[in-house]
Amino acid sequence: MKTAIKKAGVLIEALPYIQSFHNKIVVVKFGGSAMDVGGDLSNLLTSLVFMSQVGMRPVLVHGGGPMISAEMKRRGKEPVFVKGRRVTDEETLEIAESVLIEKVNRLLVESIWKLGGRSVGMHVRQHGCLYAEKLFLTDEDGVTFDLGFVGRVANIDADRVHSFCDAGIVPVIAPLGKDDAGNTLNVNADTAASVVAAQLGAEKIVFVADVHGIMADRSDRASLLSSVNEEQIADLIARGVISGGMQPKVEACLEAIRAGVKKAHIIDGNIPHSLLLEIFTDKGIGTEIVQ
Repeated sequence: MKTAIKKAGVLIEALPYIQSFHNKIVVVKFGGSAMDVGGDLSNLLTSLVFMSQVGMRPVLVHGGGPMISAEMKRRGKEPVFVKGRRVTDEETLEIAESVLIEKVNRLLVESIWKLGGRSVGMHVRQHGCLYAEKLFLTDEDGVTFDLGFVGRVANIDADRVHSFCDAGIVPVIAPLGKDDAGNTLNVNADTAASVVAAQLGAEKIVFVADVHGIMADRSDRASLLSSVNEEQIADLIARGVISGGMQPKVEACLEAIRAGVKKAHIIDGNIPHSLLLEIFTDKGIGTEIVQ
């Protein structure tokens, strides 16, 4: 009886959040590292199915960097990065497109259907929705790097994405876009998710990663910051607390909230039900970023 009452309490705690997010877009970004957790992938996708079933409109944007690098090495090609961006020649683009569409996107879409949800893959081969422009990087000395077939998302087909959400179908978006000339460009999944959230008018954006969130002391999990604002983030970056792979995620969160998304979150995909705990409970489980 005590266990049953506790479960009922959890449902009651979730009720105002279910009501608040009814018919609202929530963009969820899965990184390649989050998809490496094996059996926990179904846990994360079950959370997406739950969100859809209670009236939310989840949109999934996925990465796949570790899988692309693994396939490149299998073919004897060493990955090269400049400022965290993959240098992408024709062969690398072919590998990235194959991995992202035929393996990662297909796996996610099929898994959602198997879990009782409805989903559709959106990528450059079908239902394309990301429009990109070629990206050039400039270093501290003013030297410009041409990264090859690498771009940034400039615009999305929001109507197409909304049409699937309105039908109760979870869009699963791969980080590849088309430029004005019809060329495929490899885009950063974090920044792509940020643009998707902004242009869809999302209520929230959630980055599912392999870290607990932002910690004041990276060696101490107990120092997790449950909520931070832009001013605090600027200080944490200046002091080197936020660096490496966490910095692009945080910057993507900031871009989203500056564009009108109300809240952004970074959570640990290795924790069971982390997505539901962050969205449907009072305390949450990761770091919430607000203006």
